[in-house]
Amino acid sequence: MGRTYIVEEAVGQYLSDLSAKLKPYVTGLLIGQCSSQRDYVIRAVRTPPKEEQDESNINPSKLASIDEEWVTAHASQVSRMLPGGLLVLGVFIIATPELAKDSQSALRKLIFSVEKSMMKRRLWKPGEDEVSDRAALQVCSTTKKIVCRTYDVQDPKSSAKPADWKYQSAVSACWLALDCTVNVNIHIPLLATSPNHDLEKNTKNGLNRWSKQIEDSVFLINGQVKDNDTELVEGLKKLRGSTQSSTHFSDVKVLTQLSQVSSHRSTATVQVCSGSINLKGAVKCRAYIHNSKPKVKEAVQALKRDIINTLSDRCEILFEDLIINEGLDKKNFEREYRVLPQRLFVPVAGSSVMLSDYKFRDEAAGEIQERFVEMLDQAVQAEDIHIAEEASTVDICPVTDNTDDTQQKQLTKATLLLKLQQNMGVVIAAAVAVFASIFSFNYFSD
Repeated sequence: MGRTYIVEEAVGQYLSDLSAKLKPYVTGLLIGQCSSQRDYVIRAVRTPPKEEQDESNINPSKLASIDEEWVTAHASQVSRMLPGGLLVLGVFIIATPELAKDSQSALRKLIFSVEKSMMKRRLWKPGEDEVSDRAALQVCSTTKKIVCRTYDVQDPKSSAKPADWKYQSAVSACWLALDCTVNVNIHIPLLATSPNHDLEKNTKNGLNRWSKQIEDSVFLINGQVKDNDTELVEGLKKLRGSTQSSTHFSDVKVLTQLSQVSSHRSTATVQVCSGSINLKGAVKCRAYIHNSKPKVKEAVQALKRDIINTLSDRCEILFEDLIINEGLDKKNFEREYRVLPQRLFVPVAGSSVMLSDYKFRDEAAGEIQERFVEMLDQAVQAEDIHIAEEASTVDICPVTDNTDDTQQKQLTKATLLLKLQQNMGVVIAAAVAVFASIFSFNYFSD
């Protein structure tokens, strides 16, 4: 038996509007949430046209002209704008009857390309029992006929399976939300052999280690530790069936373990470092979960991934901004202070779910509005943009290429001390001071 997709009625109207406007074909993404019983589709978003691309010049005779890299890049940008619990569930193609026979092969390529790109960016691994089917939706622009199939993205040889596509009103009108603020203090040493252009790679490696701490953390939901297999909220019958948009919020506290409990003996590794990256501050995290008797395990998993994703995304955005505007690989630059992108939320009409994005301090509301139109095909009013956090700063210190013997000994000693204390489950802030003459950036709240 194939999977069932419960689809917001507004998605059907959106696809119908696209089929009336765009020919010979248009591609796009399906956004929603997976669950063990069924999947929920709450948004569909068309692939934005390239600036130099004229839609009238699209080759009407074949789908080979689909720019796979462009669709994949769009999916990566959209995934940044999704809070915990939401993901790119699949891909759609609206095409003329003449192109119908090629649509499924094109969809298959796009689904696996998008998933491959998503996996590269993730700092977490999917669970063994996690849903790995992704939707391939084919819509005929003339007859409006819909064919939905799924592919298992964990199996490169996966063949298409039939799936049910069912429209329903107010699918996400009363979804549950989990909110938390996580205090971050991450120290990432840079090896002496690492060139400047490896800063992003080193940061990702450091975040990868930190993400494992988040995975092992204890989550208190409204002050209580709940069993994974219990229902998230009791009394959901009062919420279900309502067509009015409302959100049931749960306050979550994250307790990170100071040390890993293990029977294996831990060892300290001494590495000569030429710099460090320091992330400090408080990040706002949020996850949404369907209201069809969700388990605590589902909700906590969604929130964990949002915590990991939001910090990783901010670092990506920061490095992209540095590379585009100033060139990250230049060796001689002065110490300066920057502002990390702040997280913001924007409501979705008829839904309790809010979409997310990030802005720098000098970005105007108009730029955010343009980004939502380009990436999510959604018009946003300036007053609907909710900044979730206070501004945070980045302290960037230059790397010193010439390190004398005394500095080198101090550095080695400090590295050893830091490693030993980490194995004891203690993080000492004084260790940061030893790297006063090295490259670092600090992320902290005002």
